[in-house]
Amino acid sequence: MLKRVSWTVLLPVVALAALAVSWGDEPGPVLAAVEAILLTGSVLAAVHHAEVVAARVGEPFGSLLLAAAVTVIEVALIVTLMLSGGHEAATLARDTVFAAAMITTNGIAGLSLLLGSRRYGETLFNAEGCGAALATVTTLATLSLVLPAFTNSHHDNEFTPGQLAFAAVASLLVYLLFVFTQTVRHRHFFLPIAQKGQKALPEEDESPAEPPTTRSALISLALLFAALVAVVGLAKTESPVIERAVAAVGFPQTFVGVIIALLVLLPETLAAARAARRGRIQVSLNLAYGSAMASIGLTIPVLALASVWLKGPLILGLGPTQLVLLALTVVITTLTVVPGRATRLQGELHLVLLAAYIFLAINP
Repeated sequence: MLKRVSWTVLLPVVALAALAVSWGDEPGPVLAAVEAILLTGSVLAAVHHAEVVAARVGEPFGSLLLAAAVTVIEVALIVTLMLSGGHEAATLARDTVFAAAMITTNGIAGLSLLLGSRRYGETLFNAEGCGAALATVTTLATLSLVLPAFTNSHHDNEFTPGQLAFAAVASLLVYLLFVFTQTVRHRHFFLPIAQKGQKALPEEDESPAEPPTTRSALISLALLFAALVAVVGLAKTESPVIERAVAAVGFPQTFVGVIIALLVLLPETLAAARAARRGRIQVSLNLAYGSAMASIGLTIPVLALASVWLKGPLILGLGPTQLVLLALTVVITTLTVVPGRATRLQGELHLVLLAAYIFLAINP
């Protein structure tokens, strides 16, 4: 435990020091590699400290704080790359948000179901909670990513300013409505249940853990701020390196969005896998679908505000291949969550869909 605390404290400080040394200069190969490691570590540290503060303030404010921290990281990476990429980065926001949706609903959920079913044979979860989460994710994705491909007030899969403002406000409202449902109105729909062959979950698993002290929360709040500053700054210095690396291996520029989503969702993936191995499948699915909702419901409103000063278009509408993958994901996920139980087959199907998405992102 002490070792974990030490690296979460040390990494943001070291990252800020590296940022101060390299600010204004393009890093060389060695420094770029070091900064990439520090960037990844700062993302993990930021989420850790956000979780500490969230545990102190309680729900629903804790969930909002954690989602806001992850969204700041995602938006920082998107905006910095869009500023450096110009017109070629017009689809970066769409690609990143869609990548996050595919990674969470197929990757995190599929991995969790596979790990759980390998141990328990059949995974059990609350169909009511997962169904509500899927409905929310589908609504958010349709409002922000599907409709721009079909509106005729603007060209090139773009919203008009008025349409973008409506989508941003509606997405934020839908996300807040779900948070209220999950944390206040129907909290029992999202609590873990025991698996077959597993003893009843301990009583302490059904109640919140002892919250951290005020001093610990304030320290984590300061370190969270430091980590977010480091992430934003390092993303700016690393953005040319990321774009050159993608181009060097022959991948399309849209693959940058996949890299951003993988980086941002790394902590949630690790946490969901740990929960699945412990038989807490509902917690894993909460993380998967909750991350998808935050990625769309919070990122799109922030990007709508940022579009006021961002140069170039903001293309959000999905292409035909992406629309097919999204529709298939919704159908398969519906068939997965409605029964309230799943086998390893469902987990494997979701992972195949993720593999298909990544392959088509490389070879569109």
